[in-house]
Amino acid sequence: MTTPPFDPASTKDIATVSAQLGRPARNVLGIAARCVCGAPTVVATAPRLDDNTPFPTLYYLSHPAATAAMSGLEATQVMPVLQDLLATDDEIRSQYQAAHEQYIANRESIAVVDEIAGISAGGMPVRVKCLHALAAHALAAGPGVNPIGDLALAKSDWSPLICQCMEYSV
Repeated sequence: MTTPPFDPASTKDIATVSAQLGRPARNVLGIAARCVCGAPTVVATAPRLDDNTPFPTLYYLSHPAATAAMSGLEATQVMPVLQDLLATDDEIRSQYQAAHEQYIANRESIAVVDEIAGISAGGMPVRVKCLHALAAHALAAGPGVNPIGDLALAKSDWSPLICQCMEYSV
């Protein structure tokens, strides 16, 4: 679990994230969560990319097995079930609002980007839009911060406690 400020990513971390993503990693600030083996799982990305594009997704899920697990959940229509929780469970809705506020505070501790003011990730605070982003936030912030991200991780067939890394060509 890591929140800003992040330790700089190593050259090996950048190479691993690039291999995980299948493209060069962009504007990496640090590694916000790691597999038990030490490989990057969540990369922290700058709020404004080098080409000046605003980038609201501070916590980006890079681990292929975790990404596949979240894609699998999205394909099985878990998101509407989680969305319904926001409408029916006051505690989860309140925690999700707090997660949204923490996400923005973390990002703005790095840089304030006017174009993305008030925007976090994954549909927070009122929608469940992207389990990848919500799981990434949950992994970076730790259990109990993002209830929807925590639930997505619990419902998935992937665990940050069991290494499912492949040999990354770095």
